[in-house]
Amino acid sequence: MTPPDHNPRIVVLTAPSGSGKTTIANRIMAAIPVFRFSVSATTRPRRPDEEDGKDYYFISHQEFQARIHSGEMLEHEEVYPGRLYGTLRSELEGASTENPVLLDIDIDGAFKIKNIFGNDALIVFIRPPSLRELGRRLRERATENEETIRVRLDRARRELDAARKADKVIENDDVERAVKETLRVVRRFIRG
Repeated sequence: MTPPDHNPRIVVLTAPSGSGKTTIANRIMAAIPVFRFSVSATTRPRRPDEEDGKDYYFISHQEFQARIHSGEMLEHEEVYPGRLYGTLRSELEGASTENPVLLDIDIDGAFKIKNIFGNDALIVFIRPPSLRELGRRLRERATENEETIRVRLDRARRELDAARKADKVIENDDVERAVKETLRVVRRFIRG
């Protein structure tokens, strides 16, 4: 995909699962209402509290593959075994300084977006205070079993190593401070 000529503004929040990036994304959306949220597509099952088209586009593995082959997916990854996640091209159409887009995606997808959009995309990595704290948060969420948590923590180690390539790393040891710092970085980026 060739970036449009109208100076797109794309902010990508990325972090290990359980680091608080979705909480921070929601706070950004509330504080800067011109942001449009990019809803990701996934093949994972929908959780009881999730809504299709709002939290994710929940699609079958077959449909996901078809969208890859038709060119509808801007980026995609098998984030966890058998679980595909991706960004539909349509979600980034019209991104601009006046209409920035916020993505909440995995780190590999974040770097793919950065490769496409260059300096028109900002990658903010939300770092947990420690792997131990991350494990505690994942267990407290009570949405996964212990094996899934182990897989998520293994992946988190790799993501933490890759974080140094992000445009900005913000530690989420205190959510209010992390939100303030993220908002400061995002507002500066949008202004150019």
